[in-house]
Amino acid sequence: MIVVVDYGMGNLRSVSKALESLGAPVRVSSDPQEVAKAAKLILPGVGAFPAAMRELAARQLIDPLKASIAKGVPYLGICLGLQLLFERGEEGQGAAGLGILQGVVKRFSFSLQPVPGSQIQNPKSKIQNLKIPHMGWNQVTINQKQCPLLKDVPDQSFVYFVHSYYADPADRSVVALETDYGGAFTAMVWRDNLYAAQFHPEKSQAVGLQLLKNFVEL
Repeated sequence: MIVVVDYGMGNLRSVSKALESLGAPVRVSSDPQEVAKAAKLILPGVGAFPAAMRELAARQLIDPLKASIAKGVPYLGICLGLQLLFERGEEGQGAAGLGILQGVVKRFSFSLQPVPGSQIQNPKSKIQNLKIPHMGWNQVTINQKQCPLLKDVPDQSFVYFVHSYYADPADRSVVALETDYGGAFTAMVWRDNLYAAQFHPEKSQAVGLQLLKNFVEL
């Protein structure tokens, strides 16, 4: 059973409907015991980083999430569900994240410098025309072709984003996809059983469904 974690933030129905269309067994739940027993976990999210961490804590979901990831349960974070994996988010007064990955979640400033090891060294974006939030369709550049969730996902595919903050991983080896928006930023991370996308697969049409299908088939 795939459990879509309900912590009061995120378009849970869109995610669950996309999974159901693929024939996957899905349950939306805020029960810590169901989260702890899940065969796979999806943490979606739209909203503020500090509020999300408060809601996870209030529902006693932090420990079962971290324990499941630590024991190898496949995890897919979506949008805020990617950002919360990191040590800290700068939104508002700032807040500690789950701390599973090293790094900070930062607001777009459009002073991004070339990232060592990035596949995007010559950004095409015109900085003066960019707006926050980064909203709409944008292309992804594949960094980790061996990532299981990217099977049959073409390089430079278009996916759908809605966000004002982006994750800046301390370890660049976890970056599976990048996107150009005033410079390169992390669009997807992957490490072992841990997968997370800054974009919304459930809103990204055929490409997003392929990614979700790959997660279902892990």
